[in-house]
Amino acid sequence: PGSARLARLPLARVKALVKADPDVTLASQEAVFVLARATELFVETIAKDAYVYAQQGKRKTLQRKDLDNAIEAIDEFAFLE
Repeated sequence: PGSARLARLPLARVKALVKADPDVTLASQEAVFVLARATELFVETIAKDAYVYAQQGKRKTLQRKDLDNAIEAIDEFAFLE
């Protein structure tokens, strides 16, 4: 709807995290938005994949072991190991 925000993460917080990196001298608002949106998509993807493992355990709540199982099983998440 019209009042829905494009990014759900607080952009001010994302910008503060970006500025905390000593290698970053300048970050445009568009770059901060893209980082926030990419982070949201990443969290959504890994949560959906981990939820499959929670369902296999007949649970509706994600646990750390569900995330660990998703990271181990899915090649896209290999960088998190």
